Formats: sequence, C-alpha cells, structure tokens
Amino acid sequence: MTVTPTPSPRTTTRATSPLRSRPAVRRLLEPQTLTPADLSMVLLVTEGPADRPMPTVTVAGIPAVMRECAALGIRSVKLFAESAERDATGEISLEPDALMSRAIHACKEAEPQIAVMTETCLCSYTTDGVCYVTDQHGRPDVAATVQVTASQAVVHAEAGADVVGPASMLLGTTGGARRALDETGHEGVSVMPHVIFWSSLYDGFRLTMGATPKAGANREFQINPGRADQFVDTALRMEADGADMILLEPAQFTADVLATLRTQTRAPLFPFSVSGEYKALTYVDSETGRRDVRLLVELFTMLKRAGASASVTYAALDIARQLS
Repeated sequence: MTVTPTPSPRTTTRATSPLRSRPAVRRLLEPQTLTPADLSMVLLVTEGPADRPMPTVTVAGIPAVMRECAALGIRSVKLFAESAERDATGEISLEPDALMSRAIHACKEAEPQIAVMTETCLCSYTTDGVCYVTDQHGRPDVAATVQVTASQAVVHAEAGADVVGPASMLLGTTGGARRALDETGHEGVSVMPHVIFWSSLYDGFRLTMGATPKAGANREFQINPGRADQFVDTALRMEADGADMILLEPAQFTADVLATLRTQTRAPLFPFSVSGEYKALTYVDSETGRRDVRLLVELFTMLKRAGASASVTYAALDIARQLS
C-alpha cells in the first residue's frame, strides 16, 4: 500500500503567507504599475470656448495643456478639430490655415518633444457628416475618399504632426496616406489607422465635434462587436498596407482583440477610451472638485497588461495628476 504524504502546514504557509502579510514583500513583487507615459491626452479643438458634452480646448489654450502634459510625463496628444465650414468633399480640411493645422503648430511650438497624433477623417468637414466622400447616388466614393484623406495626412505632416490617423475604416486609406507621405518627403511621419467596433459610446464626441451623420448612425465600415475575427483581420490588413501602429476603439471593449493582436504583430497598439467611457467611468467629486478616475486607472492597467503601448484618453491629465 502506497501512502501519499500530506503537505505540511508549514509548506503551505511559506508559499502564501509572506505575500499576504508583509507589505514590503508585496511591493517588491508587484509588477510595474500605470504611469503617465502609458497615457495619451485627447484634445478636442474648437475655434472658441465652447459649452459642449465633452471638454474642449482652443488653440490659445493649447500651450498650457501641453506644458502640463510635459511636466507630468505624458508623451503624446491625440488631436481632433471641428470645422465651422463644410463641403461635399471635405476638401475644406486641406486649407493651410484650417483649425487642425493651427492646433498642430501650437502643440509643437509649446512642447516639440511631445508626439502629436491627428485624425485624418471627413466627418467634421462634410455637409452630411459622414466619414467619406459620396458619389452622385449617395454611395461611398472610395477613390475620392482615399485621395482627400491622403491629402489631409500631408497637410498635417507639413504642420508638424508626428502620427496621422486614417479613421474612416475604408481599406485603402492607410496605404494612400503612407504613399502620399513618402512621395512628399514625410517618410518619418507614422500612420496609425483607427480600427473601430461600432458602439453608442461615440455620441458625446459626435455631438461635441458636429460629427453626427445627418442620416443617423453611420456604421457602414465599422465592425460588428461580435466579430473579433474581422477586427483582428482588418488591423493586420492595415498593417500590411503600411500602418506603423494601430488604434483600437472603444478601449473598454477591445481587450480581447488587443491581446490577440499582441501575439500576431509587433506594431504598437493604442486602445482609445472614447467619450462614452469618459462620461460613464468618471465623475467630479462634489467635495474636492477633482475628477474621480479610479475606474479608468483600473481599465488602463488591464489594457497595459494585455499589451497596450499606451491608452488614448480624455482623462490623461486627471490620471497623471493623481499618479504623480
């Protein structure tokens, strides 16, 4: 008869007790936690001070924001800009004095070492509020969309942008941006397309930036949230088309595809915590006046664990203030 020895209580205690009872040992063994360098600050730029669903900033207010980002250790900002003028093709966005260009200049003049990432899209510039150019029948004109968003990328690069972000989800816009940048001497500018699950979490941004399609929710090229396989495939196809890094949105619902992509690509991955997440997961404490961002800290810690290079968020400054 074989007798299996029973583990001694001492063995069990030695394996668990020090990790639970000694704070110094717990601190010793804790992995690297979230830092301001793991965050990218979203700036919604408007022509003048605006009372909108989401916080906004004017060009005049950008230098102060950039200086605080630099002081706290935030290494990048993600710019979106509204437009009071619109046209059928979105070509109004190509004017050299467009708000986006002025915002980029303001960022780089204030803190040139901070990476400036932009959105190259048409929803804030087209009369119908969609992300692409339409033909005479109201259908997406892919070739025209690729051309104008590639031109946007060049305009942003000439203003000083470090990373441009095709966001319409039309395959071809990534390659178009890469070719246009290379052909105009901007080989050093990176391309970071958006890969997007459709969601109601974007409403705050759309209302703030006047980017709501007149025909209602615009989901033609966004991915059904049940199709993780399509999301991963799209991201990899965009990388093959010339993407240097990938933005995934909304952050809260992309943890699984982020972890999958981390095993299939070495490209930097940036989850974007969109407006609805900011509104739902933070609040201003009535006693201190400070924004409570604890839930976002937990979210971004998880995303960092899953492989995020940095998380893009409206709350980057609020979080960095609390981490510092």
